[in-house]
Amino acid sequence: MRAILSVSDKEGVVDFARGLVELGVAVFSTGGTKKALQDSAIPVRSVSDLTGFPEILDGRVKTLHPAVHGGILARRDISGHMRELAEKGIGPIDLVAVNLYPFVQTVAREGVTLQDALENIDIGGPTMIRAAAKNFPSVIVVVDPADYGVVLEHLRKGEVGMEVRRKLAEKAFQHVAVYDTAIAQYLRGEEERFPEVMTIALRKRIDLSYGENPHQEAAYYQEEARGKPGPSLVSAAQLHGKALSYNNILDLDGALNAVMEFPAPTVAIIKHNVACGLSSNDDLAEAYRRALAGDPVSAFGGIVSCNRPIDLATAQEIDKTHFDAIVAPWYEDEALALLKRKRDLRIIALGVDSLSPADKPPCLDIRRSGGGILVQTPDFINEKEFSPRTVTKREPTAKELEDLFFAWRAVKNIKSNAIVIAKDNTLLGMGAGQPNRVVSVHLALRRAGEAARGAVVGSDAFFPFADGVELAAQGGCTAIIQPGGSVRDQEAIEMADRYGMAMVFTGARHFRH
Repeated sequence: MRAILSVSDKEGVVDFARGLVELGVAVFSTGGTKKALQDSAIPVRSVSDLTGFPEILDGRVKTLHPAVHGGILARRDISGHMRELAEKGIGPIDLVAVNLYPFVQTVAREGVTLQDALENIDIGGPTMIRAAAKNFPSVIVVVDPADYGVVLEHLRKGEVGMEVRRKLAEKAFQHVAVYDTAIAQYLRGEEERFPEVMTIALRKRIDLSYGENPHQEAAYYQEEARGKPGPSLVSAAQLHGKALSYNNILDLDGALNAVMEFPAPTVAIIKHNVACGLSSNDDLAEAYRRALAGDPVSAFGGIVSCNRPIDLATAQEIDKTHFDAIVAPWYEDEALALLKRKRDLRIIALGVDSLSPADKPPCLDIRRSGGGILVQTPDFINEKEFSPRTVTKREPTAKELEDLFFAWRAVKNIKSNAIVIAKDNTLLGMGAGQPNRVVSVHLALRRAGEAARGAVVGSDAFFPFADGVELAAQGGCTAIIQPGGSVRDQEAIEMADRYGMAMVFTGARHFRH
C-alpha cells in the first residue's frame, strides 16, 4: 500500500504518517510535509521518486504527473487499467491525505497583494483530492486531520469499508468546493454584488437540539467568507448555560442587531425577535433598568444584549429577572460569577471591547423563498438621515431631536409596519408586524400609556394616511420622524401642524418585511 501526504495544515500528520508506516504503508510526500516527517524520523520518500521528475517553477509543479494521477485514478476492478499501469511502470496510490494552501487566511490579512493571493491558490492539491475522491472505492482520501484516527483504526482492523470511503470522498469534494468559492469571491471583488452564478460556502458550527418546533431538526452554520469577519454569533463563545436552540440564535441575532445600531452604551431586551425593551445611557445599569421598564412582563424569558461589557452593577440588575440568554462584548469577572449562579442561563461573549454601528458586517442579506434565494445588500442607516428635513411649521427642539434619532435607530430593527414611541433615549412602546400602520400606532401608545406624553414617534415607512399622525398626537406625542414619500404627505403634515407637532423626513425607508 502506498500513500501521498501533502498538507498545509500539519496538525496530526506526523502521528498519522507514523501509524501508516507501522502498518507497512510506503509514504511519499512533498515540501514542508516531507521535512516535518523527516524531522520526526519517519521514513518518507519524495514524490519526485514516483514521477522521476524534479519539482519545477518554485514548487508550482510537483504532483501534476501521470505517475501520480495514473496511480490514483486507475480502477482496480478493470484489468486493462492495471495492465496499463504495469506497462508504464506506474504503481497504484492507495491513500491521499491533502489539505490546501491557506487562501482564506492569506486574503484576510491587511495589505495582501494580488500576487500573494494568486500564489496561495493551490492547483496540485485540489487535483489530487478530486482524483482520489472520484476513485474512492479504490483510494482513501483524507482532507480533515480529524479523520486521521478513524482511517488508522479501520486500517488496523484490516479494511476501510465502502461507507467510510464514501463519506471521506464527500468531505473531499466539499473541501474543494469551499476553497473554490473563496477564490471566486476574492476575484469577484466588492463591485460585482450579484454575479450570474454564485456559491455560498457553509461550515457547521453546532448541532441544535431542535428547530423552531420540537419536531424540526436544526443546525447552525457559519459562512466561510473571505475577509476579516466582524463580531458576530458565529465567532462568539458560550461561557455558561444550556445548549443554544434555533430560536435562541434568532433572538440573539436580533438582539445584537438592535444594540449595534447605537454608538452610546445600549441595552436591548428581545422577545420573539422583537425589542420589548431598549435604552441608551452612559450608565449601563441605568440603561438596563430603563429597558426593562419598557415592558417588564414581556421581558420575562427573553434575551438581553449590551453593546458594552457587562459590569457587576448591571449584572446585579439582570440577575433579578429570568432570562434565557445574555450576549455582550465580554463580562467583568465578578459580573460573570454572579450570572453563572443561574444554572441554565446562556451567557454569550463576543470577545471584543465594545460594539458600534461600524461593526456591522457588509455581507449580503440572503433569504430563502420557494425554491429560490433572495439576495440584497444590507440595510444601513446613512449619516445623511441624521440631517432630516423639517416639514412642519414647528422645528423639533434639541431634546426632541435627540429622541427622534434614538427612535429612528430603534425602529429599523422592528418588524414592519413598525412604530416606536421613545423618550429620554428609551423605548416606551412599539407596534410591529401589523398590516395596518395605524394599528401599530395604537399598540405602541397602549404600551407606552401616560409616558407617551411628551414622547416622540419613529415610523419605519411613510404614513399612508393622516390618521396615524392624529392618533399619535392625541396620545400626547410631540414629534415624529419618518421617511416621507407618500402621495398624502401633505395631509400628514397638515395634521401635525394642527396639533403643533414637529415632523421630520429622513428620505430613507427601513422596512423590515
